[in-house]
Amino acid sequence: AWYVPCLASLETLQELCRKENLRCKSIGITNRNLKSYEVEYLCDYKVEEGTEYYLVKWKGWPESSNTWEPQNNLKCPLLLQNFLSDKNEYLSRVREGKALKVRNHVKALKPVIADYIVKKAKQRIALQRWKEELNRKKNHKAMILVENTVDLEGPPLDFYYINEYKPAPGINVINGITTGCECTDCPAEKCCPKEAGFILAYNKHKKLKIQPGLPIYECNSFCRCGPDCPNRIVQKGTPYSLCIFRTNNGRGWGVKTLQKIKTNSFVMEYVGEVITSEEAERRGQLYDNQGNTYLFDLDYDSDEFTVDAARYGNVSHFVNHSCDPNLQVFNVFIDNLDLRLPRIALFSTRTIKAGEELTFDYQMKGSIDLTSDSADGLSPSRKRIRTVCKCGAVCCRGYLN
Repeated sequence: AWYVPCLASLETLQELCRKENLRCKSIGITNRNLKSYEVEYLCDYKVEEGTEYYLVKWKGWPESSNTWEPQNNLKCPLLLQNFLSDKNEYLSRVREGKALKVRNHVKALKPVIADYIVKKAKQRIALQRWKEELNRKKNHKAMILVENTVDLEGPPLDFYYINEYKPAPGINVINGITTGCECTDCPAEKCCPKEAGFILAYNKHKKLKIQPGLPIYECNSFCRCGPDCPNRIVQKGTPYSLCIFRTNNGRGWGVKTLQKIKTNSFVMEYVGEVITSEEAERRGQLYDNQGNTYLFDLDYDSDEFTVDAARYGNVSHFVNHSCDPNLQVFNVFIDNLDLRLPRIALFSTRTIKAGEELTFDYQMKGSIDLTSDSADGLSPSRKRIRTVCKCGAVCCRGYLN
């Protein structure tokens, strides 16, 4: 049998069932709750004959079923608080503080204010669902939060959360490694890094001790050492709770840490689709026209492959550029020793305070530096639109590429 994922949310399906008076146990509509009512959000406000009323959107019911309810009947203090907060937020922005009076002496909100409140309520629900989805799909213990106090932007419509590389057809990101170290207490003389000709990347506190540009070789799935091995850091995923938030200076979404991060600590991995450099060039032209930058060249040993995190990625998809970043890129090899296909890890370059935005330098990707001199030497197909940088750093170069 063929199965097609449903694009409608659970609440939308419940609304359809209740509208048509249908029962469906698989989506939670039964005889017991077919006619049950729970406030989903508040849409509007008015005063009639001295009584305050709120227009209620009922959870699992279509908007055509909205009803005006006296405030005394409502048992939803948080939703009332959200309603008043959204109203005051709108009024503070437009510097307008009086409610509209209509002819029959009924006080009511202006339609534009009620419309804003409904949009904020829908956004709040959408972001909450997105946060729950992200935390269902992640493979690490730390939490992912979502926050937008800036505008009405909701979750991205064409983004899919993944935890590891998604290779394009014909690309193998696992090279079939069948051996590992025999250490019972890593690092020993023949531990993975030394077998590859490099030193162990981490100190006894599990912090990075090598310089940028050097590779990291971690113990793999065939090594004798257990999960507590000090040479297993990146493969465990981010240990910090992070928040995807809306920036207030036109940079779209960003990521901030909710915990203090010490210097030289692993923060997150950069994942996405693994594509050929030729395909990356084609996509790059499209992304430049859109003002997006998601292509990360895997140029540790060659320039055959690129990671594209535009549609598929993890939290790193939302990390913004800075010319003075607090994250540094390192190439990591674990279950794949193919030098053309390293994993990309982001480590802290300094102590990062809780609540501080995380950034890395997009020039670390090995992308073309289109200065006025280098651009003249490129063919027309290789000339790329320059994206203005908004990082605000004192040392800002002015452009992302």
